[in-house]
Amino acid sequence: MNSKELENRLIDFSVQVVNLIKSLPEDRITNHLSGQLLRSATSPALNYGEAQGAESKKDFVHKLGVVLKELRESLNCLKILAGINYIKMEIPVMKECNELVSIFVKSVETNKKKMEEEKKQKS
Repeated sequence: MNSKELENRLIDFSVQVVNLIKSLPEDRITNHLSGQLLRSATSPALNYGEAQGAESKKDFVHKLGVVLKELRESLNCLKILAGINYIKMEIPVMKECNELVSIFVKSVETNKKKMEEEKKQKS
């Protein structure tokens, strides 16, 4: 998957979450959780765009780490909503969030290894 395809997946994930939030009942619980989810689920696409313009490899890896952090936060928020029976655990947005977390875990690991190898080669 190239960077443009990944960026589009992150944007699609954000849109899916926005649509999910719009479908939730309005109460004190969802007002709190939906606000948190809205922020954390839209952040990965925006931060990935920032990563594409990173000033250095270190900055790139840092921004990928932010994307991963926000995806994990989104996943936890979705799990809470599922735990209180506001959504089903099997919904596609949950699966997509899990897949994106896996992609970014691997991406952060791979890029950190590359940085370490480059550092060793310079020494």
